[in-house]
Amino acid sequence: MQSDLVSSERWVVDGDLGPHDVLAPRLVRADTVLILDFGLARCLWRAARRSRERLDFWWWVITWRHRARPALLTAVTTHAPQAELHIVRTPHQLQRFLHRTKG
Repeated sequence: MQSDLVSSERWVVDGDLGPHDVLAPRLVRADTVLILDFGLARCLWRAARRSRERLDFWWWVITWRHRARPALLTAVTTHAPQAELHIVRTPHQLQRFLHRTKG
C-alpha cells in the first residue's frame, strides 16, 4: 500500500508507527526527510494536552530518542542516501523550514 501511495510525483507521508512501521517503501522514493526531534518535555506536554494515552505510548515517547531515533537515522542512511535530511528540534526551526519550502 505504501509503495502505491508514494508512486506519484509529489507526496507527503507522516508518522512513526514504531515497530509496526515499514519505512523502506517511503524512504526509497523520498527526496526530503523531515524528522521532528523536539525535546522530551515538549513532547510529553503536547501529548498530555492532546488526549489520554496508554502506558505503552508514554514509554515510547520517553524512550524514542534513545531507541527509535537511531534506527530511524539508520533507515534513512540505508534507504534514502540521496534524500535531503532535516532534523528539526524546535517549533521555530519547523516554521522556518516550512516557510522556505512553500510552493
